Amino acid sequence: MPKKARKTPSRTPAKPASRKVRKPATKRTAPPASGVEERIARALEAIAAGLPGSAEKPSTPDSLESAEAFIWQPNGRLVPVPRVSRVDLGLLKGVDRMRDILIENTERFAKGLPANNALLWGARGMGKSSLVKAAHATVNAMVKGRLKLIEIHREDIETLPTLMALLRQSDFHVIVFCDDLSFDGNDASYKSLKAVLEGGIEGRPENVILYATSNRRHLLAREMIENERSTSINPGEAVEEKVSLSDRFGLWLGFHKCSQDEYLEMVRGYCRHFGVPISDDELEREALEWATTRGSRSGRVAWQFVQELAGRLGVRLAGK
Repeated sequence: MPKKARKTPSRTPAKPASRKVRKPATKRTAPPASGVEERIARALEAIAAGLPGSAEKPSTPDSLESAEAFIWQPNGRLVPVPRVSRVDLGLLKGVDRMRDILIENTERFAKGLPANNALLWGARGMGKSSLVKAAHATVNAMVKGRLKLIEIHREDIETLPTLMALLRQSDFHVIVFCDDLSFDGNDASYKSLKAVLEGGIEGRPENVILYATSNRRHLLAREMIENERSTSINPGEAVEEKVSLSDRFGLWLGFHKCSQDEYLEMVRGYCRHFGVPISDDELEREALEWATTRGSRSGRVAWQFVQELAGRLGVRLAGK
């Protein structure tokens, strides 16, 4: 029997694949050049505002020409002090011996003669820092402005070698002054001060002298010294290393609490100098009452009383 032909399934023609038509990319127009520059300028200004000292250049020896006193900044700059806050030398009572010694030492130094670094230590409020500033003003007038005063803060002591390198190049004589100098705990910055005072191969520049004030004779807390003595393998050596710092100051001037008579003389001296109108009996009574409420007698307490008295009587303390 003849075979029947097989029916082949009819194939439907495939639909052509649909192609996605890409839209032409739109070109982004760049903002005007002036807008970009403005934004960059604002960003740079913000950065500069956050880094105020970044653009400041370190001082040079010529910077000492601009003022008689400066404050040392750890970034290497000397900031001029337009008007030094000081008390007239004649108003410092009860410190006659220390005054004469410091004036003589400062005068020798300003004239290029040998002089010692000085440590003024003792009771608070007895005029230690006031005496340093008054001695500078007195001697500076003698040498016609050739003696400069630079204050370095306690926390910047580690930058003292940088300051010394700067001052070594100067023709001026300079008192480097550190007020309320002391060290606590594991603070090792005193080693920088030791090296500047007497150590190091360069030594202290001949045109620089160091004056410091402190409430502590050895610049260290008593408990710190006792702790070193009790915990060290060799207590003597550990204490000697720290106490030797104060030995680097050739001149020690001790300030002690003043007597009642000295305190009253300070008050009277201020009142005479500034013309505060009050009878001596009333002045003495109020001054003693003020000292009793403060629990101490000192030059600082005397000055605070005079400020209170002058304000109450409407007297201006001009030229303080």
